[in-house]
Amino acid sequence: MKTQKISKRSKRINDFVIKIATVNGTGSASANGLLLKALFRMGIPVVGKNYFPSNIQGLPTWYEIRVTGDGHNSASNEIDIVIAMNAQTYKKDLMSVQPGGYLIYDSTWPRSKLLDRTDISVIGIPFSKLCIENFEGIRSRILMKNIAYVGALAAFIKIDISIIKSLLNETFAKKKHLATSNLEAIMLGHDYVKENLTHPLPLTVKKLNKTKNHVIIDGNTAAGLGCVYAGATVGAWYPLTPSTSVMDSYQAFCSQYRKNKDGKNNFCIIQAEDELAAIGMVLGATWNGARAFTPTSGPGISLMSEFIGFAYYSELPAVLFNIQRTGPSTGMPTRTQQCDLLLCAYASHGDTKHPMLFPANPEDCFHMTLAAFDLADELQTPVFLMSDLDVGMNDWMCKDLEWDNNYKPKRGKVLSADQLEKIEKFYRYYDSDGDGIPYRSLPGVHPKGSFFTRGSGHNKYGGYTEDGHEYQEVVDRLKVKWNTARKMMPKPKIKYSKKNDIAIIAFGSSHGAAQEAIINLKKNGIDVNYCQIKAFPFQNSIEKFINKHKRVYVVEQNRDAQMRSLIMLDLELDADKLLSILHYNGNPIYANVISDELMKSEIKF
Repeated sequence: MKTQKISKRSKRINDFVIKIATVNGTGSASANGLLLKALFRMGIPVVGKNYFPSNIQGLPTWYEIRVTGDGHNSASNEIDIVIAMNAQTYKKDLMSVQPGGYLIYDSTWPRSKLLDRTDISVIGIPFSKLCIENFEGIRSRILMKNIAYVGALAAFIKIDISIIKSLLNETFAKKKHLATSNLEAIMLGHDYVKENLTHPLPLTVKKLNKTKNHVIIDGNTAAGLGCVYAGATVGAWYPLTPSTSVMDSYQAFCSQYRKNKDGKNNFCIIQAEDELAAIGMVLGATWNGARAFTPTSGPGISLMSEFIGFAYYSELPAVLFNIQRTGPSTGMPTRTQQCDLLLCAYASHGDTKHPMLFPANPEDCFHMTLAAFDLADELQTPVFLMSDLDVGMNDWMCKDLEWDNNYKPKRGKVLSADQLEKIEKFYRYYDSDGDGIPYRSLPGVHPKGSFFTRGSGHNKYGGYTEDGHEYQEVVDRLKVKWNTARKMMPKPKIKYSKKNDIAIIAFGSSHGAAQEAIINLKKNGIDVNYCQIKAFPFQNSIEKFINKHKRVYVVEQNRDAQMRSLIMLDLELDADKLLSILHYNGNPIYANVISDELMKSEIKF
């Protein structure tokens, strides 16, 4: 048996990070998914993060798997094992391994420069040579090389190979020949390690029972499913990374569940010529009574802004999914940020304010999608679901999505034909209840109802006006509606103790890292309270929470502290209490970024 230098580090079980470096378009996604699912099937909590280029193929791509027996759901920047399958990024991949870690590479062609770090173990396996000897065709050999490392890693960290075989049979149930060839490649890597190299590594996995009643899913898939359950029947969009898979999943679910008995579709999906047309189609559908939505990202919101203002002023419901990516301009389409908060909160010209929901994971994406449609109908206004690339496109372990069979869509103040018949006259923008929300009707229901809407100046009766008093009366009533909305938003999640005088606020995809950071801080003798913001406008409980502390650290993934700015604009509090922890390089935020920055800041006080 060959031996290789193995670093002297303590053994760890179910607590390490694997990074796989490959070339985009070479089949590695299937291999990486297989690894993640195999660990999940072993009952071990996992986190999967995909770092991919914005072109179709040929550029470097990385996939990280965090094995976390403790059940953390954030990424980690402490890489223990790197599988380096891309010669172009060997140097970068070598440097990413933390001291005491391991780099596994394709040793078919010697690369002595790999061995210039003495604080890690470098292990060579001739993946290409093994595949050249056992498979025909260039493309097949490339694909099989990127599945062979699954077997090698299984041998090194003790993944149950029978689970991998079972997953292959499930994946290729209708293509048995693919299951056979993939298994052959996996066993080539597995057997090479078993027969030639010291194994296992000090980093291994062991079966747990922590994934029962959980599922691996991404946020965009969960949101698409949420649209179906919420009763949405119209979706219009223009393809834009990283939002496109929301509509892909919606279409897939509709094709399965939204068919009439005669086989005809009971849904409408339209790929528009641009984002401006897409939001226009959505508003036309909601005006006619359908539940409709559009998925997009920051650049799409920019194009939609005029129509968003029209919907706000004419009071039309709509749900917009903003799967945020880095900006400005085109930015980095396949990297994540929380950078569109101010853009969406006040989208369009003039005085506008829009409700926003902040999902922290795919489970939230599912449930908040339903909430978004209900709120849009009840408030008669556009509602934004503010996901991001990390939540939307990465693999998360979440609780099984549960459905309440008693759920009924909250359509708000929509008058029926009978109700319209009984009233003397219908006034579209008249607030008869004092909550800022008028009654609406659907076109064609009754002659007394509304058949037109307007984005130009109008009075409370729905008539055109350029009278300043009549105009102001309407926009002041919209402000009353905003305060009504404040009470209807999902409540923040607050953990509070009188003993602590500092706190952390986080939202969206920063939530998981913040939770882990709080654990790290406690180990360092720092106890903090916590508030997870779930929606805007902010409920008064957030204001009370902030005012109880000396310092509150607002964690967010953008350069300009947009959430801190929103809090200052929307609530009455001492702004000096709010300190920022910012992360905006396009990668998911790490727990140690939060804990390190907070500890550094606390030294000053």
